[in-house]
Amino acid sequence: MILCTGNSARSQMAEGLVREMTHGEVEVFSAGLEPSRVHPAAIAAMAEIGIDIGDQRSQHVNEFLQQEFDDVLTVCDSAAKNCPMFPGPAQRTHWSVADPGGFEGNLDQQLARFRVARETLRNHLAIWLDRFVSD
Repeated sequence: MILCTGNSARSQMAEGLVREMTHGEVEVFSAGLEPSRVHPAAIAAMAEIGIDIGDQRSQHVNEFLQQEFDDVLTVCDSAAKNCPMFPGPAQRTHWSVADPGGFEGNLDQQLARFRVARETLRNHLAIWLDRFVSD
């Protein structure tokens, strides 16, 4: 489970990255505390690297409260602070990734922020996923 506040950018991109980096072998979900919609710039930034998240939808964390997870990743400080408890032994990991959706500028400037968030997430996930192949 990957959580952020709006489930519109960081968690959506991380969900797509996990799916791609593990060739679909890891079941991954994303949700938000105050879900909205998948940001068009997140879709565009991911499309640049060949990952289609256009069919993903923004979901509320409450949809998953009865589900067990091995890991819960929070990618924003608000989600880390307000993350609910899930049943089971979920290990929590937090990365504070700047919100690219909170920036106003022209399309090129916005997309640049989404690229930074995408690459930050990809770097964190590469290290995090490495622990599964190292065991």
